[in-house]
Amino acid sequence: MEKIGLRLIVVFLILFLIILFIYPLLSILFITMILFTLFFFREPRRVVEDGIVAPSDGKIIYVDDKRLEIFMGLLDCHVSISPCDGVVERVEQLGGSFLPAFREKKNVRNIIFIRNEDGLFRVELVAGFLARRILCYVRTGERIKKGQKIGMIVFGSKTVLEIPEKYRFVRKKGEKIKAGETVAVKK
Repeated sequence: MEKIGLRLIVVFLILFLIILFIYPLLSILFITMILFTLFFFREPRRVVEDGIVAPSDGKIIYVDDKRLEIFMGLLDCHVSISPCDGVVERVEQLGGSFLPAFREKKNVRNIIFIRNEDGLFRVELVAGFLARRILCYVRTGERIKKGQKIGMIVFGSKTVLEIPEKYRFVRKKGEKIKAGETVAVKK
């Protein structure tokens, strides 16, 4: 679990203990918040499939020859993984607004460029209206493995995957996908 999630749980637990003796009925709210935080910051163990995999859980909201956009709903896991083995060529952190996910060109985002023998993969983590923080776990020059955790959008929004020329997406708009478990791309 992320440090931010643990901090929230500690805060909610302290508030629960204080409120329990003052307004016992209100303390139920803090138990609910603890359970939600545990659920939201979960990191499920997954078997990573062969091939280029989806970097995030969610629903495909756009796909063309080279770009796939995944919207993460509130119930999706918000950890993003590397879709392939490779080396992090660079990481860009771009400032901006916190608009709804479909206006991502103006939103805060992290872009992670991963290079392997087949070309350059681009994974973009986009903040949204509720998602105000993006955590990045990789650095330029780092060698990473497919399925390795590369980031998290706290109260997430959208992930974008762009692929090299020799690949094509094998998923359609509207499909639900799982990070690491769904093969998204073929040669």
